[in-house]
Formats: sequence, C-alpha cells, structure tokens
Amino acid sequence: MPRSCSNAACPAPTTYRSTSPTAACVTRTVHIARNEWHNTLYPSVPGHEIVGRVTAVGNAVTGFKVGDLAGVGCMVDSCRSCASCQEGEEQYCEAGFTGTYNGPMFGGGENTYGGYSDHIVVDQKYVLRITHSDNLAAVAPLLCAGITTYSPLAHWKVGPGQKVGVVGLGGLGHMAVKIAKAMGATVVLFTTSESKRADALRLGASEVVISKDEAQMAAQYNTLDFILNTVAAPHNLDPFLNALKRDGAMVLVGVPEQSHPSPAVFNLVMKRRTLAGSLIGGIRQTQEMLDFCAKHNIVSDIETIRADQINAAYERMLKSDVKYRFVIDMATLDKAA
Repeated sequence: MPRSCSNAACPAPTTYRSTSPTAACVTRTVHIARNEWHNTLYPSVPGHEIVGRVTAVGNAVTGFKVGDLAGVGCMVDSCRSCASCQEGEEQYCEAGFTGTYNGPMFGGGENTYGGYSDHIVVDQKYVLRITHSDNLAAVAPLLCAGITTYSPLAHWKVGPGQKVGVVGLGGLGHMAVKIAKAMGATVVLFTTSESKRADALRLGASEVVISKDEAQMAAQYNTLDFILNTVAAPHNLDPFLNALKRDGAMVLVGVPEQSHPSPAVFNLVMKRRTLAGSLIGGIRQTQEMLDFCAKHNIVSDIETIRADQINAAYERMLKSDVKYRFVIDMATLDKAA
C-alpha cells in the first residue's frame, strides 16, 4: 500500500491475465489463509507474487506509466531509514517490512491486502519492472520463489567451476536448479524420491542423489562448494554438511514449523563450513533477478487455475500435488464470485 497516492502505481493483480494480473499460490498462503500460524489479520486477501499491467499512476510516479508490465513481490513497504533499508536489503528491515498482505501498514491504518483481487495500489519504490514479454503467468512465481533462491546463490557468488547442491525439488527447488545452472554451476539435486529424478535432469541437474540412500550420500562427501536447502520440513542436516568441501556453505531457505535437529558442531568446525539462512531479497536485487531470468529465459513451471479452484489447489499443494506452482488467472475472479 502506498504512503501517498501520488507515489503509487497500480499493477493488475497477483494472478495471470495477459493484459492484467496473475497470482501464484504458495504453501505460506495456505498457512495464513487458514490461520495455522495464528497471526492472520482478518479480513485477509492473500497473494504476493503479482504480475499485471499498470492501470493508473499517481502524479509523482516517474518509473512507470499506464500499460507497463509490472510486478509486486513479498513486500510493499519498510521503514526506509534503518541500515538494511538504506543498503537495499529491505527484507531485513529492523522495524519489519510490510508484507504485501497480512501486514499492518506503517503509521497504522488498514491491514495490507494482496493479489487475489482486481488491482493493488503500491508505492513505486516497491514495484518491479517485468521485462519478460510472454507467458506472464510463469513469471509471477519469480517474485517469491525466484528471488528466494536467486538471492543466496548471488550472495555466495555461485558461478562457473562450482558444484552446487540443491535439496528438495518443489516450488523453490525447481527454481534453484534452473538459476544455479544459468549461473554456470554444476547442479546436484538431493531428493528423497526416485520419482523426481527425470524432472530434476530435465530442469538442469547433472546428477540426482537419493538422500535416504547412505551409500549415495557418502559418495558426495567433501565434494560440494555450496548447498541451497529448500526443504521446509525438519530433517537431519549433518549428511548435507558432510557433503560440503572445506569453506563450503549450506544456506537454508525453507522454514519448518518445528526446528531442524541441531547439527553436529564437529562437522562445521573441522572443515570451516558455514550454515546460514536467507530471506527473499531486497527490491534492487529482485529487479536484478527478474532481468537475469529474462536474459536466460527462466520462468517457473506452473499450472494455471481459475479463481473458483483456489480451495482445491490449496488441498493439492498440501499433498505436494503440483509441478511446481499454481497461478490464478484473475480474469476469472468475477465469474467465481
């Protein structure tokens, strides 16, 4: 939501329509919509991966004009004055960033409402320029899944000559495989399911390791420069830490409801390994990610649904029955009412 209407641009929603919005469904949306984290502010309008066309601009807007393709990601405001905000890392705002939905606005006022809607009004500082010209539906998930995986890969300078592990092949994992490969790395996909092998190779992994197989995991010992762990369920981190070379890093981007078992300190100390976490990305880096993905023709693998299929999609997501993101065609919103 804007601080003042004069600075605001109005992209169409978080869902998909070629001239208007698209919105993507993610597991976090299900938790908040159903108040499973006990922090939902009602009435709640979810949606934080939004792509559409600008339909109106305030008189102080300089970066966008009516008709431009635009996107809105996970946040629509922050304090703008703390060190993190000043350095372009608004996601780590010391006052807490304002979420695109379910986020109380700075200075009081209404709760923010997201992209499951006809339009959304956002300060131009938090609006992204979309340079992909086609398949906008598949671009929408980049605004969360894309930046969540791109940010740590970029921060830890993943590139040619490196061997990178990706743990999990879901909405985040499939983006991590695509992006890491485009950065020039050799990608190893870790999964508990043999059924993911063919898709992992199709997406760009050079090797697939079944993490439940001790022999396969042992063969990866001390071979990886970096691991991006996308799994949001508690699991043993030690086998993955052991796969890192000296000075390697494993970064967690999945947030489980219950904490992971504590890793053995020995596995970190003896190889000077790093265990870290990462949260989405700042606005500047999100634009960088969008431009990178446009250059390398990277989009999310999606299934487009109508607005009246949202509840069914939620149930399928909880069963991991999607490859790999649902995107809502907001042109169907009126028909679902």
